Amino acid sequence: MIDVNTASADELDQVPGLEGHGFEIVRYRSERGGFTDLRQLAEVPGLASKAEAAAGELRVGAGD
Repeated sequence: MIDVNTASADELDQVPGLEGHGFEIVRYRSERGGFTDLRQLAEVPGLASKAEAAAGELRVGAGD
C-alpha cells in the first residue's frame, strides 16, 4: 500500500491508473495540506475518473 500523503511523485506514478499523475498529486497535496480521504483524489486535475481504480493500491496516512 502506498500512502498518498508521503509518497513521492515517482512512487505514485507506479500505481496502476495513476501513471503520469504523480506530480499533480504531490502538488495538490502540498498546496492543500494532505489528503484525509482517498475520494479527494478525484479533485486532482485529470484524476476524476481514475482515482477509484487506484484505490486498492493506496491508503491515507496522517496529513501534513
